[in-house]
Amino acid sequence: MSTTSRILLGFLLFLATGLYFLVKKVSARVERQYMEAAEESMVDVAQLMAAFAGQSVDETGAFDLTAIRQAWSEAAAQPVRAQIYSLTKTTMDMNAYVTDRHGVVLFDSDGGKAEGQDYRSKRDVALTLIGEYGARSTRADPQDDDSSVMFVGAPIRRNGEIIGMVSVSKPQVSLFVFRDETVKRIRTVALINFGLVAAGAYLVITLFSRPIRQLTQYARAVTRGERVSLPSSGSPEAVTLGRAFEEMRDALEDRKYVRSYVQTLTHEMKSPVAAIRGASELLHEEMPGERRDKFLANIQAEARRLQNIIDRLLALSTLEARKALEHPEPVALAELAEGVRAQLRPAAESRNVQVELSASASPSVIGEPFLLEIALTNLLQNALDFAVPGDRIQIHVRCPDHSPWAEIEIQDEGPGIPDYALPRLFDRFYSLKRPETGRKSSGLGLCFVREAVELHGGTVTITNRSDRSGVRATMRFSLGHSRGHRSGSA
Repeated sequence: MSTTSRILLGFLLFLATGLYFLVKKVSARVERQYMEAAEESMVDVAQLMAAFAGQSVDETGAFDLTAIRQAWSEAAAQPVRAQIYSLTKTTMDMNAYVTDRHGVVLFDSDGGKAEGQDYRSKRDVALTLIGEYGARSTRADPQDDDSSVMFVGAPIRRNGEIIGMVSVSKPQVSLFVFRDETVKRIRTVALINFGLVAAGAYLVITLFSRPIRQLTQYARAVTRGERVSLPSSGSPEAVTLGRAFEEMRDALEDRKYVRSYVQTLTHEMKSPVAAIRGASELLHEEMPGERRDKFLANIQAEARRLQNIIDRLLALSTLEARKALEHPEPVALAELAEGVRAQLRPAAESRNVQVELSASASPSVIGEPFLLEIALTNLLQNALDFAVPGDRIQIHVRCPDHSPWAEIEIQDEGPGIPDYALPRLFDRFYSLKRPETGRKSSGLGLCFVREAVELHGGTVTITNRSDRSGVRATMRFSLGHSRGHRSGSA
């Protein structure tokens, strides 16, 4: 699991835990608050009933509760239909009882069940009769938390003396509809907020980690040896980190580059240097003039070979060090191919090789004409080097309809490339013997071709032809590639 995923999951875990305890705490508070609100209203009702009951006491202090009984009976018989938000109330669920100063129940609205019983042990009765606030909550079913009934008492006074009390009761279950609905809404809002916060956190973390992911992909691509550009987007910190990666990459590649070049150059120079040294040592001996001229010619040929290697190596190293085109401009591929064909026509004619050009379109790409010309020249020169008299070399310039790319293809009729050599064609200093001379080239031409084409954002492939003997070399360029760019050398 990635660090980003761990951070996100950790944050969501903390958020979910916090919301869980918050919802639990608020839900408990909601229930209590509904009970408090109901109790506050019951206090008013109890006071009103106590005042009403106080008017039913005669001169001797005896209670005449006939009016209360009748009023309560009529109220209970009246149809009720009250739409209280989502609750439709159809019955009166409030009850009351009246006791004398000794706590004996004189009136019970619940069918008179408790009349005559001594309720002095009840908290609401005991506290109210001594002038304190009396209230209690008692479960109708000891095993059911939701069966609690609230009781609120109020004293009945006469001449300032408490002569009895009234207790109003209401089952708490009647309030649970509002409690449950509120708790449900709280949970819904909490879940919605959790989702919004989670989505926002994911978006923020994704945007924050995007430059890191891009740098990771960049580092992996560099490890694979791919040509990729340094990601340019991101925060200033990510940009600074990216530049540090780029500088480190350049430093490491420079070391590898120098070491590789020293090793390969040393290896390639051994042969011509040994030939020059051997020929020069033999020239100290007495020998016929013809033989001396032969050794001198060998020295000159090997010196030219060394010079060619050095020149091509300098050109290739300069090209590999470049990361972008310096002076890009539109280049017509058909005109480029015609110019290269004309340049090599004398060499082709001297070897009785025919070079043909066909252009099904006249596409233009953005690039440096000089580099593209050298790249195409190298490919065509390779085809000429392996051609025999009477062969035909074909150059095709194509741009398929509705295609985002254009290509230059060179087909020859030579012997083809051995299978073992195909994977190494673009390696530095790797070369095959030319049929005519039996000698190898510098092995740097195809390296130059690849560097030049990739600098233009294109690709180059060399394969054996499937229709007959010979080789097919293809350079492909994107028509939308307006400015070449790469981030480092191979």
